Amino acid sequence: MGKLTINLCEELHQKIREDVAADEALTTGILMERILREHYERPKPRPRAEGGRTMAFSVSEELFQRVKQYLAAHGDQSQRDFVVGLVEQGLALWKQGKTLKPLEGYKSQKGERTLAFTVTEELFQQIMSISRKRQYQLLQENGIEEKSEFLRVPKLKDQDVTVVYQGVEGAYSFAAMKTFFGNAASSFHVNTWKDAMEEIRKGHADYAVLPIENSTAGIVQDNYDLLTEYDHVIVGEQIIRCEHVLTGLPEASLEDIRTVYSHPQALMQCRSFLDSHREWHQMEWNNTAAAAKKVADEKDKTQAAISSRYAAEHFGLKILSENIYSNANNSTRFIIVAKDKIYAENAGKISVSYELPHESGSLYNSLSHFIYNGLNMTKIESRPILERNWEYRFFVDFEGNLSESAVKNALRGLRAEVRNLRVHGNY
Repeated sequence: MGKLTINLCEELHQKIREDVAADEALTTGILMERILREHYERPKPRPRAEGGRTMAFSVSEELFQRVKQYLAAHGDQSQRDFVVGLVEQGLALWKQGKTLKPLEGYKSQKGERTLAFTVTEELFQQIMSISRKRQYQLLQENGIEEKSEFLRVPKLKDQDVTVVYQGVEGAYSFAAMKTFFGNAASSFHVNTWKDAMEEIRKGHADYAVLPIENSTAGIVQDNYDLLTEYDHVIVGEQIIRCEHVLTGLPEASLEDIRTVYSHPQALMQCRSFLDSHREWHQMEWNNTAAAAKKVADEKDKTQAAISSRYAAEHFGLKILSENIYSNANNSTRFIIVAKDKIYAENAGKISVSYELPHESGSLYNSLSHFIYNGLNMTKIESRPILERNWEYRFFVDFEGNLSESAVKNALRGLRAEVRNLRVHGNY
């Protein structure tokens, strides 16, 4: 919030400074800043007027006048009178320093949602949301923190830890683990991603490394489902460039190669290079690192593998050709998952998921909590809910830290109107 906005709401929130546990005290000055910035010219600051009218009250009165002007062009006379009466009542209560509650249940005689009801409801939802954000800021300024299931730590422990990953040594998961933790961590591998989640559940590993998204192929759906199945949290992420190389035995050369092994996607991603060597027989293998291991174990110099540079180094193979991939920007994002609900002080991204009812505007209303609180949403995905056909769980990534007032306010608003909200981590 800007300096002008904070000045406008200072008088109303004096109560909160005196009693920081206060539940609600509305600040229409902040609401004015948001709405008028989008729809009207920003009003100029006004000094304290005669008769005790503060600048905050004067600007808020102008806000209500502009709302009335907007409604004058919509709906019938009864609708306009209804909303005008509500905003004038709200202005009177606000002038007296009283708490204004959200309005519910105001509908037409037929039970339908009128334009007047919809506009008024959203108006007061924004008032409550933006006011709560300011309250969280004041709570922090007074040294009071809300209880949270997450523990904030100065930094993640990365020394003397055990990390589990899927695949074999030299796979891209192995590269992500080495890049994130360095050489200080011990590690072991398992056959499946679910096995990795089980290992940290049982306490056999501190962290698991899982691929979650590829820039070319999209999300790894199974791992989104595992985030829902397990109560583990994301504590970090690592992006690895998928820079495939052609590897062979130390004594081999390109002229010796007759057969190339690799994962089907890797073969496809190196299609142009392979088309220039049509004499080679292409064989699909479980994964790129396993293909490199096969070449190293069988010691046949007519065999080669398309794998990562990490796999070549790990299995003692020679790089026969570099830059063989067609898409130079091909990358995979890996997440670092832990059992304990912690987050680092400098964490800047949050992942959540939730379910929504089949109602008009339910997705829009859920996303409005990010808009009202100035949070930048970076990703949204959906996954079907098991045993509930055509219903979906939405996964949302957005920028922020769990200690920030805007984030607390957004999560509080989401909890009030979505089902099964999960915070999957702050990293």
